[in-house]
Amino acid sequence: MPTLILASSHPSAKTLALWVLAGFLGSFIFIRTSARLMRSPKVTWWPGSVTSGDLHIHHLVWGIILLLLCGFLGFGTEHVTPWTQVLAVLFGIGAGFTLDEFALWLRLEDVYWAEQGRDSVQAVMIAATFAGFIVIGAVPFPEGSAEAVIPLVILDLVVVAILLAKGKYFMALLSLFIPPVGWVGAIRLARPGSRWARRRYADNPKKLEKATVRGDRWDRRRRKFQDIVGGTPTDELEPPPSAEPEPDASKELEPAPSEELEPAPSEELEPARSKELER
Repeated sequence: MPTLILASSHPSAKTLALWVLAGFLGSFIFIRTSARLMRSPKVTWWPGSVTSGDLHIHHLVWGIILLLLCGFLGFGTEHVTPWTQVLAVLFGIGAGFTLDEFALWLRLEDVYWAEQGRDSVQAVMIAATFAGFIVIGAVPFPEGSAEAVIPLVILDLVVVAILLAKGKYFMALLSLFIPPVGWVGAIRLARPGSRWARRRYADNPKKLEKATVRGDRWDRRRRKFQDIVGGTPTDELEPPPSAEPEPDASKELEPAPSEELEPAPSEELEPARSKELER
């Protein structure tokens, strides 16, 4: 019985990580859905953004407040059920609200529905992947004796550094938990705009062209997935069809038949006619 009481009053680390991940994903799905409904002209009943006068309070503000509050309470209180799980969920909600506007607090301007706003979706994907590995019990580095682990850790860090230089950030994260994925990414071509490509592909046009083709193909797939998850940027949305038909330019150029185009009788002829009548 004491063992059961201890287990129920002190939740495990993986359990808390699962609660954080649930709150994180749930808040991100909710706030993205809310933003897309507010953006849609067909949904007029959905409430708008939180404002105070002319001030628009972004939801990352509420996320930061939740992160600070839950972080302080997590350090200042004992981990007992169910309050620790509640703090974990609230911490995850705060993280979801904050990372959903990652592009905004990275650039200090509202780019939520701009092309740069895709960075928020990518940041959420990276954070969710990392949290998922922690929940299932994966560790970034292998366990074992120091003689066997240290060389593997050094090799893994070198591979991660190469992937970061090649602009493959998501693959760099995966390589921490699945090293073979990183080995494949380190061997393949770098992304065309990365530091690796600028330094090593400048004198090799064929390799740069091949990297550009692969990068464009990957970007199309990534953007399509990001549009499904987070919504399409405003600049790429198709304009709504106009209710009024546009005037035909060809018809505007053709002069319409009008009586004004007929030459008016000259006023000088009238006096002559009157004189003829007088005769």
